[in-house]
Amino acid sequence: MGARKRNTAEARKEAQKSQYFAKLNNVPTSPRKMRLVADMIRGMEVNRALGALRFSTKEASRKVEKLLKSAISNWEQKTGKKADEETLYVSNIYVDGGMMLKRLQTAPQGRGYRIRKRSNHVTIYVDTKNTNDQKN
Repeated sequence: MGARKRNTAEARKEAQKSQYFAKLNNVPTSPRKMRLVADMIRGMEVNRALGALRFSTKEASRKVEKLLKSAISNWEQKTGKKADEETLYVSNIYVDGGMMLKRLQTAPQGRGYRIRKRSNHVTIYVDTKNTNDQKN
């Protein structure tokens, strides 16, 4: 690895230490369906987001709820504080496309239709309102 690449990698690692996030890879739902759930909780306070995910009828909301709990736990682990004492909110959430399973479905007259079983990667960042106000 070159020196420039190593320096940028180390800078990226240092920046990750001050951010609190959780990532879930290869979730077997389409990114489009997952983005509907992600848009629902983006910028929300954490307790309200957990409530919204708990009572949502979408299948993707179960996985995002579990991931949000993991992000909260990561925040508690890094800061040493309890999430109940601070006002945490979902500062950033994004959904990227993952790997795609390509299958073939039989069709009439000797043809075959392609089926693409999509998956996605979800990343949630949580932060406190207080630290965000002090930075600005």
